[in-house]
Amino acid sequence: MARIVKEHAVRRNEILDVAQRLVYTKGYEQMAIQDILNELQIAKGTVYHYFDSKQALLEALIERMQGEVEQLLLPLVHDPALSALDKLQRFFATINQQNSAQKSLALAFMRVWYTDDNAIARQKMHTTRVKRVTPWLTTIISQGVQEGSLTTAYPDQVGRVILSLLDDLVDTLAGLLLSDDPKQNDLSQAERIVAATTCAITLLLGLSSDALQLADTETLKVWFVEAQDNA
Repeated sequence: MARIVKEHAVRRNEILDVAQRLVYTKGYEQMAIQDILNELQIAKGTVYHYFDSKQALLEALIERMQGEVEQLLLPLVHDPALSALDKLQRFFATINQQNSAQKSLALAFMRVWYTDDNAIARQKMHTTRVKRVTPWLTTIISQGVQEGSLTTAYPDQVGRVILSLLDDLVDTLAGLLLSDDPKQNDLSQAERIVAATTCAITLLLGLSSDALQLADTETLKVWFVEAQDNA
């Protein structure tokens, strides 16, 4: 049989597509590199040409998921028809919608992503996200200051603080979702944490606490039901 040679990006995405499906159907820990080889009918060296470990494959999957969200956010950031407040609300709503569309996959990722072995990888991912997304939030916040809808003395820095608050929110909610302790896996506690984070962000921007919504109760409830079903 003639050897099939594919363009680098095409082959890499094929591997990621299969890995994503396997994580969804089998779980990350149960997925083996051999499963990918069997499905794509490729040699082990082909996979390791693109990803030097199973961990690197996981990081690439998460990076691609982030990239998909970012492609939805960029047009919103630069939409001349939207006010800064509209952009902020749609910014948060877009992230929620994208994550909610991949709940089972995201929960499968969480179970391995939040192990001690991945602490360094999580920090690297946070650093990368801050560098890429902070300028977009700065653009929105600066627009809001010019419009008079937002009030902050630090438009160039407050976006970084908001991202840190959002990351902390995600980490805290993930801990609740993955907890085996019924006292921790509690929707009302999640609602309070979201409310506190929302309050902190609105204070930073000189807004009333009800001016923005990070996540509504129904969205949170769906996540907790999904987590219990997949426990």
